[in-house]
This record gives sequence, C-alpha cells and structure tokens, in this order.
Amino acid sequence: VQLQASGGGLVQAGGSLRLSCAASGRTFSHYAMHWFRQAPGNEREFVAVITWLGGVPYYADSVKGRFTISRDKDKNMVYLQMNSLKPEDTAVYYCAAGSRIYYVPDPIDLWGQGTQVTVSS
Repeated sequence: VQLQASGGGLVQAGGSLRLSCAASGRTFSHYAMHWFRQAPGNEREFVAVITWLGGVPYYADSVKGRFTISRDKDKNMVYLQMNSLKPEDTAVYYCAAGSRIYYVPDPIDLWGQGTQVTVSS
C-alpha cells in the first residue's frame, strides 16, 4: 500500500503548481483522500480532502478559492491544483488516505512521503 506525492517545486507568488498523489496497493473506494501541509516549526495542517466515491471536496479556509482537489478513479490519482500561491503556502505537502474525513492528521495512518512547495515573494 503506497501513496506517492509529486509535483512540488519553487514558484513565485501568484503562480501555480499542481501536486499529484499516486495511490496503489489497495482499493480506495471507501477512503477520503487528503492533502496536509507542514511548514518549518509548525504543526501539520489540513489543506483539502475529497471523498473517493462521491468526489465531494472540502477545503481549509486559508486555501478556499485558490486550491482545487480532484481525483481520477481510473488512474488512482489525486491532485491538488494550487493557484494564486502565496509565500505562506510554503511547506511540505503530504497526501494521506483516511477511512473518513479528518481535519487533523493524527487519526490517519496512511501517508505519502511529502513534496516541497516553496513560494518566493
């Protein structure tokens, strides 16, 4: 069972990036697929989540209107399209699979390795 995140990089403020999370090793039809992020010195925080079956998204207030989470059931992929990026979006971004929707990281036990996003001002 594996989640592999990719797509991070360095971008100027106002720019865009798309993160990808490849899910493999099990059926994720009853899972909620999350993105969390962690900046240096900060706790890991919720960014977005989408239910695998229904595709219903939820967002943190800090990214609402700028980020879009989506999933491709055929490819077992989850995406995070990030637009209008700000320096405060700089963090390591993690994808995670939970048995339900969580807004805190502790109950989730399936994580990808993280991908660094750096937004310069």
